[in-house]
Amino acid sequence: MMHLKQLVVAIVLCLVSVSHIQAQNEDAIKSINTNLDAWHKAAAEANFNAYFNLMTKATVFVGTDASEHWERDAFKAYCKPHFDAGKAWSFSTLERHVYMVSDSIASFDELLDTHMGVSRGSGVMKFEDGSWKVAHYVLSAAIPNSKMSAVKTLKAEDDTTIISSFAQ
Repeated sequence: MMHLKQLVVAIVLCLVSVSHIQAQNEDAIKSINTNLDAWHKAAAEANFNAYFNLMTKATVFVGTDASEHWERDAFKAYCKPHFDAGKAWSFSTLERHVYMVSDSIASFDELLDTHMGVSRGSGVMKFEDGSWKVAHYVLSAAIPNSKMSAVKTLKAEDDTTIISSFAQ
């Protein structure tokens, strides 16, 4: 009888623990969504400090052009004139999925309405300095599969130049 009581207690403790972890994940996901929304809003409002305060100290931003791979300082230098002019970019989230990797790391993907049309953002959020921040972000043009041949033809010359630059 004693073993049965111990087994019941162990099962109850496991269930309580799982419920606690799920609640923590739900809170983290809510905070991540809030911060990503605030990050996009800061760009739309050309609020340079708010935008970069929502990014980690070692953030990386990858843009839609093959040449756009920026670490934090280089990205800040690129962004500064746009934000200073009061015109950065405005992305509206259509859909977002967040995946908890650990208690301090999450990945996400989002479908966006942008000045380029429907685009996709994906990235990594890191819990840093008491809040969830963008650690890595990749912006991609969402190209329908049925249009890919036409797009491939349009960018063939640029692709050849890029590929040959890596062959050296």
